[in-house]
Amino acid sequence: MNKIDINTKLNEIPFIKIISELAKREGVKIYLVGGFVRDLILNRQRNDIDILVIGNGPDFAEKSAKELEVNNLVLYKNFGTAHFTFDDYDVEFVGARKESYDRKSRNPVVENGTFEDDINRRDFTINTIAISINDEDFGLVIDRFNGIQDIKDKIIRTPIDPLITFNDDPLRILRAFRFASQLQFEVHDSVMIAANQLRERLKIISQERITDELLKILESSKPSVGLKLLFISGVLEIIFPEIHQLAGVEQRKDYHHKDVFFHTCEVVDNVSSKTDNIWLRFAALVHDIAKPNTKKFIDGIGWTFHGHEEIGARMIKNIFKKYKLPFHKIEYVEKLVRLHLRPIALASEEVTDSAIRRLIVQAGDKLDDLITLCRADITSKNIQKVEKYLENYDLVMRRVKEVEEKDKLRSFQSPVRGDEIMKVCNIPPGKKVGLIKADIEEAILDGLIPNTYEAAFEYLLKIKNKYLNSDI
Repeated sequence: MNKIDINTKLNEIPFIKIISELAKREGVKIYLVGGFVRDLILNRQRNDIDILVIGNGPDFAEKSAKELEVNNLVLYKNFGTAHFTFDDYDVEFVGARKESYDRKSRNPVVENGTFEDDINRRDFTINTIAISINDEDFGLVIDRFNGIQDIKDKIIRTPIDPLITFNDDPLRILRAFRFASQLQFEVHDSVMIAANQLRERLKIISQERITDELLKILESSKPSVGLKLLFISGVLEIIFPEIHQLAGVEQRKDYHHKDVFFHTCEVVDNVSSKTDNIWLRFAALVHDIAKPNTKKFIDGIGWTFHGHEEIGARMIKNIFKKYKLPFHKIEYVEKLVRLHLRPIALASEEVTDSAIRRLIVQAGDKLDDLITLCRADITSKNIQKVEKYLENYDLVMRRVKEVEEKDKLRSFQSPVRGDEIMKVCNIPPGKKVGLIKADIEEAILDGLIPNTYEAAFEYLLKIKNKYLNSDI
């Protein structure tokens, strides 16, 4: 990208010229750096801008905010940074610095530094490119580490020895794989070797930071790029051993089972091609998580994984606790893991309405996501087999639509509520109320009565004495 192209793009950002003129008046040198410059070269849309100030970053940010009449400035003077938003842009100012590290922490000791100091400390060559927004050389691209060529070659490299880069800040290992996944770049061999050698250093990183990088990999258009790099480098065994353990193929007699890890990567990619829902992508990542625990070889049958969907669902709560994931998403992921084999078992014209009703009620408002996961789970190389499975899921959804239209079940709840059962039966809250309510719901699901209040109330009157006269 030449200077003319750069200038054209910079002039499209409404405040760049204004703060350039301010820098000239203040006698300060400023540069665009980091991800904004990288994505500018890649023609990727990005609204967060990092401005490197040779001097006091927060002080220049305050003057810029005043010049632009911004009133949302946030100062982090201890870190030498400041931030504000302007015209849908997130703008961060940072003073040039140099860093030194203690082996026991990824938090550096920071000193004021030169432009060269600041560029030298950056993680990857593609993030070391700077653009001057100073009046005398406005739009000049400064590329000390051939980052532009690495962007053209689609390669992730470190500006200095990756062993030093990763030893200083082990989180950069995950960032390397995240950038590769987001940008569809390859990772230089030296980076892979260093990542493998220093993977144990990741244990000094907080779980929240590790999980954040993993989720960013899952958010990329093809997450398998990052997932496979994590696996090949040995890093996955450190940060998510339950997924690492999915790998491996065993052969016995004439039977073999496919590598569950690489199958999982395909499933995640398939889901990602259909939705940006990060938790549906995460459910795809963990849908077979219990297969290593349930793997069994049976003569004459081959490999089995009986119950892996239920055991996997029971693992999800601990997975969320261990990896500091948001607890309000546990139920969603549990449900998809628990039910991911259910729809294909119903792909038959002979399946009863009752079985379809139960799927609708169990899946609830997650049914569409469940079917997306089930479709993604078809990774066979046999085209005819894939087409057959997809037809089966189409059949299931046709049956679902038919039953839904008849029964209005997607948001199913018993038409007769617990308080009404207590009033009619003259009983206090307790187990009997739950049993009566469950009996009514089962009658609806089995098709014994329609899903209406009148039918449910009449059924309550019919069955209540059975429970009232029991010793439960």
